[in-house]
Amino acid sequence: MRYVIIGAGVAGISAVESIRGADRTGDIVMLGDDPHGYYSRPGLAYFLTGELHDKALFPKKREDYNRLKFIYRKTRVIEIDRAAKNVTLENGSLLSYNKLLVATGASAAPLTIPGANLQGVVKLDHLEDARAILKLARRGQTAVVLGGGITALELTEGLLARGMKVHYLLRGGRYWNSVLDEQESRVIEARLQEEGVELHLRSEAIEILGRSGRVAGVRLLDGRAMKCDLLAFAVGVKPRIDLAKNADLACDRGILVNEYLQTNDPDIYAAGDVAQVYDPLTGRSALDSLWSPSREQGSTAGLNMAGQSKAYIKSVPFNVTRLAGLTTTIIGAVGSGHDDDVVGIARGDSETWRQLPDAIMTQGGFDVNRVRLLVGESRLLGAVVMGDQKLSAPLQRIISEKINISAIHDKLLAKDARIADVIVDFWAEHLAAA
Repeated sequence: MRYVIIGAGVAGISAVESIRGADRTGDIVMLGDDPHGYYSRPGLAYFLTGELHDKALFPKKREDYNRLKFIYRKTRVIEIDRAAKNVTLENGSLLSYNKLLVATGASAAPLTIPGANLQGVVKLDHLEDARAILKLARRGQTAVVLGGGITALELTEGLLARGMKVHYLLRGGRYWNSVLDEQESRVIEARLQEEGVELHLRSEAIEILGRSGRVAGVRLLDGRAMKCDLLAFAVGVKPRIDLAKNADLACDRGILVNEYLQTNDPDIYAAGDVAQVYDPLTGRSALDSLWSPSREQGSTAGLNMAGQSKAYIKSVPFNVTRLAGLTTTIIGAVGSGHDDDVVGIARGDSETWRQLPDAIMTQGGFDVNRVRLLVGESRLLGAVVMGDQKLSAPLQRIISEKINISAIHDKLLAKDARIADVIVDFWAEHLAAA
């Protein structure tokens, strides 16, 4: 039995672990085109700010890999032949498979304005990008950041930490308007400005200006020109589905899979950022660009490839991130609408956050410590917790386990409700009764 895994990210490595746990003798071959193999993509932001050394990005040691008894080949797959059940590698050689996992992830969506190919135009997609940024970032020089979501903010803070003067341009009227509400956006914006970031709302770049092949500035839609030495962008990610499409696997925004992570070919599976996963609870298929779902999907796909039958039940999307230095937890359905600064989905994002059912919003706290809840008839549907995180763990449980909150429904929606106190008391009573 030979298992072939295309992709060396968290979904791929989790699949290896599951397969090896269920099948001690089968051959496992992982094929990856990232020169560094498996490392922590979320850790790149902290590498950029200088909080982490690059060695800390690699969570597994050589002995961990040795225990898993798999072969890793640093190569690119250029074709999947479903009829012959093999893949073609970049050197032209063929590798046969019995079960195949496509875990190719997603790539940064390109910047499509004139001048995007100039030296000094950077993104934060992988470790080599981060290293290139550190080489280019010069204390006292000026950087412009374009885009929305978490990665654009990581770029802004990373460049600021390197001593650059940073201009952050947003095409929309506020930061990450598809997920955060207006007050949450304004908290983040105010903190950025306090750190020294110059924020430009409703400002669209239409051309990157160059001199001798290097970035020299950016021209805006309103005719203004802004000088800069470096331009960083994060305008969303695109699942890497070309390999799957060329093999006639069913694709939409990502590779379509059933609850067992199978594609329309029963011997081919997909997991991670590239997979558009069917959720039996909602009857919808959605993309996630989050670490935990990628790990869970890879693990489940591996078990199914090894002959076990385990459905992937999409958990409530959950992310703990840092926005302008402020710890922020996002759980369940919290946002709505379209983001002017992101095409499709961004890293650290979930389409499910915007699949908002009928809900009433309530919020408490009006400084940096804030809680926003989306309250359904008998359960909580989503929450954003900013700053103080003592409520994030209980809220994750209440939302993911669909705990009935009828007893506190009206209290949560009461004018001037002390939401934190109501949740703390409710959770204490729930635990005592369990």
